[in-house]
Amino acid sequence: MLVLGSSITASCLRLLVIGFCCYHFIACTSHSSNYTTWQVYGGNKENNHYVALAQIDTSNVASLQPAWIYHCGDAGASTQIQVNPIIVDSILYGVSPQLKLFALNAANGRQKWVFNPLLDTLGKVKGYFSMNVCRGVTYYSDGNNDKRIFYSASSQLYCVNATNGQLITSFGTNGSIDLHNDLGPRSQNLYVASTTPGIIYKNLIIIGTRVAEEMPAASGDVRAYDVHTGQLQWVFHTIPHPGEPGFNTWHDSTAYLHVGGANAWAGFSMDEKRGIVYVPTGSAVYDFFGGLRLGNNLFANSLIALNANNGKVIWHYQTIHHDVWDRDLPTAPALLTLNINGKKIDAVAQTTKTGFVFLFNRLNGAPVFPIQEQPVPVNTELKGEVLSPTQPIPTLPITFAGQQLTSNNLNNLVPDSSYNDIATRLSRYAHHHLFSPPSTQGTIIFPGFDGGAEWGGPAVDPTTGILYVNANEVPWVLTMLPVNHAATTAENMLQAGIRLYKTHCMSCHGTNLQGSSNYPSLQQANQKYNEVSFEKLVTSGRRMMPAFTQLTAEEKKALASYMLNLKLLQANKFIKPKQQLTKWDSIPYTSTGYNKFLTKEGYPAVAPPWGTLTAIQLNSGKILWKDTLGDYPEWKAKGIHTGTENYGGPVVTEGGLLFIAATSDAKIRAFNKRTGVLLWEADLPACGFATPAVYVVNSKQYVVIACGGGKLNKTSGDSYVAFALPDKK
Repeated sequence: MLVLGSSITASCLRLLVIGFCCYHFIACTSHSSNYTTWQVYGGNKENNHYVALAQIDTSNVASLQPAWIYHCGDAGASTQIQVNPIIVDSILYGVSPQLKLFALNAANGRQKWVFNPLLDTLGKVKGYFSMNVCRGVTYYSDGNNDKRIFYSASSQLYCVNATNGQLITSFGTNGSIDLHNDLGPRSQNLYVASTTPGIIYKNLIIIGTRVAEEMPAASGDVRAYDVHTGQLQWVFHTIPHPGEPGFNTWHDSTAYLHVGGANAWAGFSMDEKRGIVYVPTGSAVYDFFGGLRLGNNLFANSLIALNANNGKVIWHYQTIHHDVWDRDLPTAPALLTLNINGKKIDAVAQTTKTGFVFLFNRLNGAPVFPIQEQPVPVNTELKGEVLSPTQPIPTLPITFAGQQLTSNNLNNLVPDSSYNDIATRLSRYAHHHLFSPPSTQGTIIFPGFDGGAEWGGPAVDPTTGILYVNANEVPWVLTMLPVNHAATTAENMLQAGIRLYKTHCMSCHGTNLQGSSNYPSLQQANQKYNEVSFEKLVTSGRRMMPAFTQLTAEEKKALASYMLNLKLLQANKFIKPKQQLTKWDSIPYTSTGYNKFLTKEGYPAVAPPWGTLTAIQLNSGKILWKDTLGDYPEWKAKGIHTGTENYGGPVVTEGGLLFIAATSDAKIRAFNKRTGVLLWEADLPACGFATPAVYVVNSKQYVVIACGGGKLNKTSGDSYVAFALPDKK
């Protein structure tokens, strides 16, 4: 679907867009000579997902065919591959579903080596291993023979020889760094992992982390380590300490000692010439209630420009004040040079879950277009909560995702009974504003917790100034519940287990163990786990599940009694822990889960499209085209193009193409980047919830995508598939 003005036809608009873009493309292609490799996550340190390669172009893309397929061989139930691989010296580096690092011949997919973090140097299994999601790796070279791959598995940052796959034991402790290190004593036993790779600056690797989203949570500090020794070089405190900038935005002067989050989980971009690293941060914990962290909460939900040499703040901008909607900045920003009214501006573009694009001068943080602090609702029923009276709203660029669900845009594809059901439910929810406060009756979050934009990030063509962003257009429901943390009377194990489940697990797994969104149902957990393996899982965490090391052994047993339905254990007396809970351990509210607002048939309650792809001319802030992305087969058979939720970003090329997988219909597609016309699509062995990489080996151009499935209840896969043009005979 195209976005049109009232006085111009679709065909005329397409011709205007084509003419403008072709002229600007031809005039500026000489600037793209440095973007010919894919050696960095996101394509390059500017994170623009752009390659100046044109062997595959609009005239021949329809001839693409599979060139090779690599099977990792270790997919399991609900595993994923969200990896954007890198290619260096004709070698592709990727990560398997079970977090094995591997190197392939990028021309034919043949394996060169595999590093398994589960095994010690003697090849023996180390023990239980917490599986997190890994989205990529980082490459470092001294320009000679020292070539290293850095990547994270569980809470470890590994340093691996890029030539042979062996640990470089002179780095850190026998080849790795525990990511708990240097976060302070409070974080040592809490969940810390890294999902998005770090970035190299000179001899530093700069890293961020994922932490828990409920109390207690680890600090979200950004750190830089020496690439050779693993020695810490600098730390930036995302929750400021006394005397640091932003400290006075927290009303409680001791917040930095207790509150976690505000973490840089989404990765980084860098102006290498100027030595500036751009850091997007997430929400402070707890995500949905801020009564114990009053104030605007810098540097949560902020884009921060740091001096890459020492970690000092150059400038910052907070995109959400006192976030209670889980509106993390979901991706690293993209760097580009704008041309506005003949004036060149080195800029940074930050896409968001809310559908806004924040556009700044990358040197000083000045907004390129005005950003207005607009009044938002502040009345809340949650005791102790004090919301920010205003939120920043960009005037341009134009919003790329829907931001309000009303009775006028409900899903009308379903039967009347189902439509009436969602209309009735909507009337009960708070839904009249993008910033409607969390509530006990339920609040619509639209765009949802996964965006709008998500971790795949946008692509930006540096030759035209056009940003391409895929978006989820699905509403979710946030419902808050009061919590009783401590037992007021004697409990048996079942009663304690139910109480602990509501406090620690319900926000992800639902009110009745049924699961929600991307979190699995636990109703059959007793068929997979016994008491011992369950308690080990709770202690270590797995994939998106944090480790609950703060729970006592007795509390873990109580949880097991409830979640595994252990009848003999449930009747036993629960022995109350001796430690006393502080206010920081006792958030008075939790949520019923990350629940999408769906029809009875399981479709989004909003009218389609449910997934979109938008081209925005950043020089003007205007949308050039907007199309629906992906299909539900049953609706496609009826001639209805609905779009789907999508995870993983696009890639834009000099050949006039935009490549993207991301959708739940397990396809990869190529669009004409100037017009949005679909030129090619191919079926994948599993959903490609990842960002493609585009590269050349031996004068042949390839497009590779990780096909891991796993999200959205889709079948898990284990393959990387590369496409290329057929060889000329």
